[in-house]
Amino acid sequence: MSTNEPGGPQPLLTFQIITDTHVTADPSHEYNLNFERALHDLAHHAQGSSGIMHIGDITDHGLLEEYEEVHRILQLHQAALPEIRYTLGNHDVGLGHWESRLAMYTSRMGMPGPYHDHWIGGYHFIFLGTEEGLPTFCKLSEEQLRWLDRKLGEKLVDGHSKPEQPVFLFLHQPLKDTVAGSLESQEWYGVTQDKELRSILSKYPQTLLFTGHTHWELEVDNTMYPGNGETATMFNSASVAYLWTNADKHKTGSQGYYVEVYTDKVLVKGRDFTTGSWFESAQYEVVTSLNVRS
Repeated sequence: MSTNEPGGPQPLLTFQIITDTHVTADPSHEYNLNFERALHDLAHHAQGSSGIMHIGDITDHGLLEEYEEVHRILQLHQAALPEIRYTLGNHDVGLGHWESRLAMYTSRMGMPGPYHDHWIGGYHFIFLGTEEGLPTFCKLSEEQLRWLDRKLGEKLVDGHSKPEQPVFLFLHQPLKDTVAGSLESQEWYGVTQDKELRSILSKYPQTLLFTGHTHWELEVDNTMYPGNGETATMFNSASVAYLWTNADKHKTGSQGYYVEVYTDKVLVKGRDFTTGSWFESAQYEVVTSLNVRS
């Protein structure tokens, strides 16, 4: 996938981001149909992609029959889709017995646990997740935070990665007062260890953090929270199932990102899965060479 000008520089790596699919047990439910539509768009426009990153709330309640619907929908486009890696959302594990819901998530989606990391095309992709079945918030253990600190500083064994090379971090819930929907008054933020996570991210400003949870539409002004070399650059990733507005209203719609990685920048491009079109107001460029403090 590439939407750059013909004949221009080609991206070194491309991937896509979806979140908050909220698949239900009902095949005809709006959320299920939106997930199917999003995958159709990805199957047709993500050729050459290194993967799809799902940022949580895969299901609406974390139930077996909902995961069965997820797999039914995935199989419709499986042959044309790149590998999908998943993040743990509060709806996946926060509405029932924690151990049972977590076991359902790991066994059905093939993920090793609440947090995991992958080197893809020479770039580091890191996934965080709650370690307690909270209804809305995310709880990160001290062990997970230490692991994150170590992973953010990790380099490729062959030494080819550079200090300014971006690291891609995924967490379902945003930090408070950062991206769209995360204002304290809006009550859609939710990391219990907010202060601790901020402290770690301040050491690795080359990080791009993508979060979901708020469902806030991509058209609003604070979709991207700039790191300015002091912390991670953060993005709200909207939702596939349904959207939310600055007027605190539900909105029908389905959105996500296509991401292109170049030697000196990362382009993050908002996509409307309902209409199959790009958002001119949600096109972001992160200059990676400026993401590291001197």
